Amino acid sequence: MRPNQVHYLLPTLAITAVALLVFVLREQKPLHRLARMSGRLLPAIMPRLLAATTFLAGTILLFSGATPAVGQRLGWLHNFLPLPVIEVSHFFGSLAGAGLLVLSRGLQRRLDAAYHVSIILLGAGIIFSLLKAFDYEEAAILSVMLIALIPSHRFFYRKARLLEERFTPRWIVAIALVVAGSVVLGLLSYREPGMAGGRIWDFSLHAQAPRFMRATVGVLVLLVVVAGERLFRPARPAVVLPSPDDLAAAAASVAQSPEAGAHLALLGDKLLLFDDARTAFVMYGIAGRSWVSLGDPVGPRDAVPGLVKRFIEESDRHGAWPVFYRIGRDHLSLYLDLGFSVVKLGEEARVSLETFSLDGPERRNLRRVHRKIEQEGCAAEVVEGDALRAHLGTLRAISDAWLEAKKTREKRFSLGWFEERYVLRYPTALVRCGGTVVAFANAWPSGAQEELEVDLMRFLPTAPPGIMRYALVELMLWGKARGYRWFNLGMAPLSGIPSSALRTLWNQIGSVVYGRGERFYNFQGIRDFKDWFRPVWEPRYLASPGGAMRPVILANVASLIAGGLEGVVRR
Repeated sequence: MRPNQVHYLLPTLAITAVALLVFVLREQKPLHRLARMSGRLLPAIMPRLLAATTFLAGTILLFSGATPAVGQRLGWLHNFLPLPVIEVSHFFGSLAGAGLLVLSRGLQRRLDAAYHVSIILLGAGIIFSLLKAFDYEEAAILSVMLIALIPSHRFFYRKARLLEERFTPRWIVAIALVVAGSVVLGLLSYREPGMAGGRIWDFSLHAQAPRFMRATVGVLVLLVVVAGERLFRPARPAVVLPSPDDLAAAAASVAQSPEAGAHLALLGDKLLLFDDARTAFVMYGIAGRSWVSLGDPVGPRDAVPGLVKRFIEESDRHGAWPVFYRIGRDHLSLYLDLGFSVVKLGEEARVSLETFSLDGPERRNLRRVHRKIEQEGCAAEVVEGDALRAHLGTLRAISDAWLEAKKTREKRFSLGWFEERYVLRYPTALVRCGGTVVAFANAWPSGAQEELEVDLMRFLPTAPPGIMRYALVELMLWGKARGYRWFNLGMAPLSGIPSSALRTLWNQIGSVVYGRGERFYNFQGIRDFKDWFRPVWEPRYLASPGGAMRPVILANVASLIAGGLEGVVRR
């Protein structure tokens, strides 16, 4: 940057700073109000502001490297410094400018690594500005930016890797425009034989055009290397799953939880975030930028708010989106107070076991199916523990045949899958027809005998129609005899979403998918199947950042459940 470009800028900045200082010292009440406001506004404003100033610093260094130095200063500098120092300073000054353009995106994302590297490059840029052409005006502006950045470390707390930072199309275009602008500026500034002749390796004090050309090549190579590293870098390493001690601590909380679905934590496929006392935890998975908590935190009710906030802080620290999937309505106000957007996912079917029986007109059809299965020579028993081990081979064969017939594969995250240790953990209803096991269904028992929740439901293609209704009835009667209050049949996705003309866009999309998506997923069929048992329908929700991020978040959740994006496409 040349003197005639900045001679007016420094006096203006000085006058503004003095005026602000006088105002602050004279007005104490506004000062207190400003302090209170800054506590709320600075964390939101400063990262963006410093990202903008860092981007501007990179632009200044690039444009400075593309314009001729003041001849008198360059000659005076050469009296004290050898030519190689001037050449190296010019070259690396432009590289520092390109680096600051890239780092400004990391500052916007509040990355700790971007903060530290930006300080180094700003400091280097100041030194290079002085050594390449004694450009003290440029060094002064960069110094102001550095002074503003140094005490702002608290705003940059995320620990995500710098090279994993995602660049939006806007950032890519902005960086490309600045680099292209510096090239055009250099071509317009150097209309001399050094440019026309292409003497890029001409090293002399006044060979400024070749100096610009070498710096431009270096900047382009640097940006290509950064882009290539992002394109060809290996996949992220696998996350560290819970240790046996973690699972043991989680099992103690699960045993006390009134929600049977808490048992999903014991599958070992999800990460666990505990409170300080290790009496409560969040179970979650990571897909893309989404950290997805499965349900509300598990544990004492008074531990839930603190764990929710800790989970949000941890995900935010890594530059991720905190998501709470399939939560109930008990803590909805908490998520809303924390600024989340809440949408309904569907409804969960729960049957009251205290009043459940096959008697009465409302369960006439269920009673008819139950009797028909028994008339065909079928019977059920609920088996637990070691008694179940002898049947594992048979159950494996039934499970494989069911997956093949449904042309699907095992799901994950919010569902269990056939794994021997998992199957042996829970009571399982075996249905025999003619002495041969043809179907099975297992269930999770909650703490305090609040509920049983069915998970795996599988049968042979040759099993009689209605075999799973029969198995579920037997599980319900078994649970009722042991004092359980509810039987949870799981969710009916997109069920119960309002159809009002005033509904939100999400509700409109959900209603269309529910009504017209049968060729891809049997939404209505799932609801109809569970309605046979006359359940109480309870809503389940998704709490997450809203807006344009929600479709990406839903895709991430789907990939967790399907075991990857391939599973979403291939069922």
